[in-house]
Amino acid sequence: MERLGPLVRVQAVELLTAFNVRLTFQNGAQKEIDLEPYMRGPIFAPMRNDAAVFRTVKISGSTIGWENGADIDPDVLYYGLTPAWAEEAATA
Repeated sequence: MERLGPLVRVQAVELLTAFNVRLTFQNGAQKEIDLEPYMRGPIFAPMRNDAAVFRTVKISGSTIGWENGADIDPDVLYYGLTPAWAEEAATA
């Protein structure tokens, strides 16, 4: 198993274009991330299919999330890890 650095938390989210956001983490790091690869599965369908719903993204706990309960692990975002859906597909 790959060893990660310290746990990270998202402090701010700024919408850019399409599925792109700029995240600011509590350690001060900023990353521009295309969230499209993470938007898989039924829980992400509303955001994937409606830009207005996607744009309701907000800080939820220690990461980003939406009103329907969808969120993305902050470690996945910070460290650029493989989305869970891709890992599951690779082992199937």
